[in-house]
Amino acid sequence: MALREGYTTGTCAAIASKAAARMIFEKRRISGESVETPSGRVITAKVLKGSFDGSRGSCAVKKDAGDDPDVTDKMLIFSEVRLRKEKGINIDGGEGVGRVTKRGLSQSVGEAAINKVPRDMIEQAVAAVFKEQGYEGGADIVISVPGGREIAEKTFNPRLGIEGGISILGTSGIVKPMSEDAVIGTIKSEISIKRAEGVERLILTPGNYGRDFLREYLNYDIADAVLCSNHVGAALDAAVEAGFKDILLIGSAGKLIKLAGGIMNTHNRTADCRMEILAANAAFFTGETKLLRDIMLEVTTEGAFERLEEAGILEEVMKRVGERALHNLKHRIGEESAVTAGLIIFSNERGILYEDKPYRSGTG
Repeated sequence: MALREGYTTGTCAAIASKAAARMIFEKRRISGESVETPSGRVITAKVLKGSFDGSRGSCAVKKDAGDDPDVTDKMLIFSEVRLRKEKGINIDGGEGVGRVTKRGLSQSVGEAAINKVPRDMIEQAVAAVFKEQGYEGGADIVISVPGGREIAEKTFNPRLGIEGGISILGTSGIVKPMSEDAVIGTIKSEISIKRAEGVERLILTPGNYGRDFLREYLNYDIADAVLCSNHVGAALDAAVEAGFKDILLIGSAGKLIKLAGGIMNTHNRTADCRMEILAANAAFFTGETKLLRDIMLEVTTEGAFERLEEAGILEEVMKRVGERALHNLKHRIGEESAVTAGLIIFSNERGILYEDKPYRSGTG
């Protein structure tokens, strides 16, 4: 059965703003409003908690994430529109909308975390009402999200330097269930922030195992690392685009062995091939077909490592696997690129299994 799509906080804010503006002019509460999203889809939503008084209108739209597991689902996105004589539409954030505190995001430091596409949608929606009504003045618009401060703690906002609430987001206006776009977008934002902060070497790691390893074994500050989840390829692309010249990828063998096979999205639903990669590379150092079959029958990388260690070829195999993985990283970055790539593969049980050059104690 197909999963149901929803609509973004940006679409909610645009619908609420359009409805609030309309109520000012029509002097009545309205039950629904529509906007056209950047994807070309027209979204109609119920308008809740409407009120108007003179030159002010306010209402809310309930976020509908469809079948996507979005923490903002069912939250009320409010807009208050106040007319003013001066031309222009000013958009700001109120309660529950975060503020940007770090450079590198699409909004400047100090501004409300309302991204460009939602801002454009809000402005266009309200401007359409003004045109209908023949109104030539301007307006101040404040978007607020009750409970947004608490919900924001469950998002990436604290890591991005967005404080005090959620972000008003959306590029297409539509929420696609289980879409990875939001995750990749967050990774790109973190990388941009690191660059804006003047970080010279970008450290990427798939997850918390890598962060723990950075702290405990290499004496790196884990705050310096960007978590790229399974999206190694997308993170490398973003790093190059941001202008980094030195990239170090650190991760557990269970993830990064896959890179030796050219797999740049390491999620197990995309590809696995860990045992195939280990067995194929072991074949360079042994002719024992039983060992290769035994490796193929293992279900964990640690089990395969035990087989390789018993055969006395673990170090040689991991050196070759690491070299192939590094080769593929450099290929993704660009063979002619001036970007330097480094790689560390480790296991929690065995420590470093591959390291192309020493990175101990954060000295590089």
